[in-house]
Amino acid sequence: MHVESEGARLAVHERGDRSAPTVVLVHGFPDTHRVWDGVAAELAGEFHVVTYDVRGAGASSAPRGLAAYRLPVLARDLLAVVAAVSPDAPAHVVGHDWGSIQAWEAVTTPGAPIASFTSVSGPCLDHVGHLLRRKRGPRHLRQLLHSWYIAAFHVPVVAPLVWRHAVGPRWGDVLRRVEGVSADVQPTIVRDGVNGMALYRANFVPRLRSPRARRTDVPVQLVQPLRDRYATPAVSEDVERWATDVRRRELDAGHWAPVTHPRALARLVAEHVRAHTR
Repeated sequence: MHVESEGARLAVHERGDRSAPTVVLVHGFPDTHRVWDGVAAELAGEFHVVTYDVRGAGASSAPRGLAAYRLPVLARDLLAVVAAVSPDAPAHVVGHDWGSIQAWEAVTTPGAPIASFTSVSGPCLDHVGHLLRRKRGPRHLRQLLHSWYIAAFHVPVVAPLVWRHAVGPRWGDVLRRVEGVSADVQPTIVRDGVNGMALYRANFVPRLRSPRARRTDVPVQLVQPLRDRYATPAVSEDVERWATDVRRRELDAGHWAPVTHPRALARLVAEHVRAHTR
């Protein structure tokens, strides 16, 4: 099915019994909904599982201009999907990488129909902005070093050119050599990577420079992959200031835990969903 939202046509996929609690899985950069295939297969026996390609990725359309990729727009995309697939009950949301970053925007929106949230390797950028104003220790410096690629994505012309001709066509090899991850790479990877750079350009500097107060009473589960090269524990150390119900879990995995450890991640998600299903 497709959901229309904010000038984008989002490709949405469903598994499991629609009468069961709905779990919406949101992917990150430079992935598509397929990154969740293993987790979705584990969850579909008990839940109504929904995945979708975010704007600019996979089979979804790619609006032009940075304004089309700002966090409030991405949050409205997620909420449009929730309204379409779970019109009568709040949904449980799981986000990975940029899927988690944009899900935080929806979770911290008052009145959002979200029953619980599991965040994997993707902080709320506003929370990070406030954190960096309060604490600047060695942990935070290490995180900045781990985030070198974010600065690279802001380089005009050069960054898209390098992705189109060097990184994108070899993304499968990059994952295997750097991350030890063997996964099928989507045929749209070159396009998706270039489009996805808009996520970084539209949001990082504004949110870190002028962070907002983003609070939530939605029950939050933070899953920290212990071998994550990109999102270290430092980015989420302050979450309890902003969320009233936080559960922290660790997973012996790298950044692409949804691909490498689908069963273990699905178990954590299922436990959190059951605990917050009425």
